Amino acid sequence: MTSRTLRVGRLVAPAAALASFALLAPTAPATAAPKPEPQDTRPVSQLAEPLVFGHRGASGYRPEHTLAAYELAIRMGADYIEPDLVPTKDGVLVARHENEIGGTTDVAAHPEFASRRTTKTIDGVAVTGWFTEDFTLAELKTLRAKERLPLVRPGNTRYDGRFEVPTFAEVLQLVKTWEKKLRRDIGVAPETKHPTYFDSIGLSLEEPLLRTLKAAGKDKKNSDVVIQSFEVTNLKELDDDTDVPLVQLTGATGGPFDLKGEGTTYAQIVSAEGLQAVRRYADWVGPEKSQVLPRNAAGATSTPSSLVRDAHRTGLRVVVYTVRDENQFLPTDYRRGTDPNAKGDVLGEATAYLDAGVDGIFGDFPDSIVDARDAWVQR
Repeated sequence: MTSRTLRVGRLVAPAAALASFALLAPTAPATAAPKPEPQDTRPVSQLAEPLVFGHRGASGYRPEHTLAAYELAIRMGADYIEPDLVPTKDGVLVARHENEIGGTTDVAAHPEFASRRTTKTIDGVAVTGWFTEDFTLAELKTLRAKERLPLVRPGNTRYDGRFEVPTFAEVLQLVKTWEKKLRRDIGVAPETKHPTYFDSIGLSLEEPLLRTLKAAGKDKKNSDVVIQSFEVTNLKELDDDTDVPLVQLTGATGGPFDLKGEGTTYAQIVSAEGLQAVRRYADWVGPEKSQVLPRNAAGATSTPSSLVRDAHRTGLRVVVYTVRDENQFLPTDYRRGTDPNAKGDVLGEATAYLDAGVDGIFGDFPDSIVDARDAWVQR
């Protein structure tokens, strides 16, 4: 495995300094942030402060995977922002959760693209809609983003039609701009979506991903970049081609599509033996949150699994996904009231994961995770 240096977050400040920081409004732009701190290269067992990952940006407040969502996540104090990457017809990487864009853009309102609605098989599943790989970048730029969960987050729909679909290069330029404004490092956690599928149609993700990172000067082992994938083969290939840290994502069910023929499951991957194998090509494991804190029959949080302990013993760091503020996404013991879309005790849930020893948390509402993390560190 390639030797890498990993940024693991800011060093713990004295309690008085943290208390002062906690008084700042989490949504307010920083005006006098400190200079970037030295890289922390201590082993996992000595990590001081877990990282906050803005899941698809601040997707609880703005339509996901827009520059506005990423910018807000940065302003809220997220250590990393996460662009999911898919290609256009002309091979440009853009930020969308899926290559099917009917639910996240206004493409259905464009009669000139009506004929491009089709059905494709993506990772063994038939999907109907419009797909990024059937549009050039110029065509995609005529579309506008919209809220993916309008019934859950109706307030976000007021931003429908305001933002473009950004390229990965534009996301990295945004990061560079805000690093200068805030005088701090801002991490980027790109996820390669459906790499086996895109390889099969001649639109491989890995080469343009690494080229774009290099062009932005973000391809070094200490560049505050981590590359994610739910598949295994492309991470092993990336391990040979880059020093950037890698994250093996796992799900609560199923297994990697590229290893479907072998019958490999995510449960096997997060076993003690499986994590030892992951450590040979990756630096982090990114489990679905219930793999760390399982839920009981009533849907409440139960005893932590051994995943974090086993991962740390192999030298892997752990980042869980996805902590969201709304009741319907929370364990029953952290819900407040009966409205599924009302805000629950997300600070309590986030704290439970921090107590379980995770090194990072993905959140749709980055300010909530920052608040929970900072209070946890101070405590």
